[in-house]
Amino acid sequence: MKKLVFVIGILFLVLIGLLLIGAKVIISHSDLTKAVYLAEINQSEDEIREEEQTVNDAPLQEDGVADEKADIPAMKKRTITLSAAGDCTLGFNYKQSLWNRFDTVAKENGYAYFFENVKGIFEKDDLTLVNLEGPLTTAAIFADKEFVFKGEPEYVNILTLGSVEAVNLANNHTKDYGEAGYSETQRVLQEAGIGFFGEQAVFYHEVNDIRVAVIGLKGWSNDKWIKDQLMKLIISAKEQADLIVIMFHWGEENVYYPTAVQKDLARYAIDAGAHLVLGSHPHVIQGIESYQGRNIVYSLGNFCFGGNRNPADKDTFIYQETFELTEQGIRSVKHEVIPCAISSIKDRNDYRPTPLEGEDKYLFEKRMERYNELK
Repeated sequence: MKKLVFVIGILFLVLIGLLLIGAKVIISHSDLTKAVYLAEINQSEDEIREEEQTVNDAPLQEDGVADEKADIPAMKKRTITLSAAGDCTLGFNYKQSLWNRFDTVAKENGYAYFFENVKGIFEKDDLTLVNLEGPLTTAAIFADKEFVFKGEPEYVNILTLGSVEAVNLANNHTKDYGEAGYSETQRVLQEAGIGFFGEQAVFYHEVNDIRVAVIGLKGWSNDKWIKDQLMKLIISAKEQADLIVIMFHWGEENVYYPTAVQKDLARYAIDAGAHLVLGSHPHVIQGIESYQGRNIVYSLGNFCFGGNRNPADKDTFIYQETFELTEQGIRSVKHEVIPCAISSIKDRNDYRPTPLEGEDKYLFEKRMERYNELK
């Protein structure tokens, strides 16, 4: 009997022990579950705080909404500096004697000689334009007129060595040696990598991701026909270019102020969409007008001009303007007139355009101020 009671007591103690162990396991599991639950809560709170910080750090627009374009880089600044100069007759009139004639000077000094005093200016710009007043040809049959000019095809090296990129062929001397001379001139320019423009030929060029169109026209009148031609060219250019430049060959020779035709055509071109209007033909300088925030350079004068061995008026200039392409389109940044003489010496024309200095520069600037007060 005592043994039975002893065994029952042992079993009872074992049962109590098992119950205590089970309770401890349950409590431990409960603590673990609670710990995991608390960790999840803490992690969620951290994630919420991080999201709030991200939203707070994002750039805000005026209405407080995060700017969706904040990560898009700013548009790269795109600019172009253009230089323009006047009449370049890289040749001579067959009636001239050999003394100081253009071809004589070329043989004595080489092709780099002519633009060596302005090359540094042209090299620093993005695009240089001049009016090529006369063909570069071997053709022998010339037009029946008082003054006919031509230069040797090799004279195209004067342009390349002088850092000129494109030339105007819309003038009254381009066809002095007929269609044969005109066609050869175009071929010579093309082979040398010099662009050209005039009449229906538009020069398209891209610089610093800015597309440029340069149009050349003879502007002897402002009638409906010429305006219709101009409008068609500008409309077409707008589809292919950001910046549109017009060079007119117009006006009256040796007259220092623009005619009514010049002023009307220039303003019409700008109203149609041109950003800059340039002029040549008068063989002397004329003023500059600002119209609708865009510039009209009525006459650039002569520049490297083989047509006259010693003109009385040797003043000329290089016109420079810098444009920027923005999201709103082209805008002018700045423009500058660089006073020059067509010759580096005063007693004759050595065909070497040279920037003016000192008193000569001052007198030029005062003179230009008068011409800018358009009549």
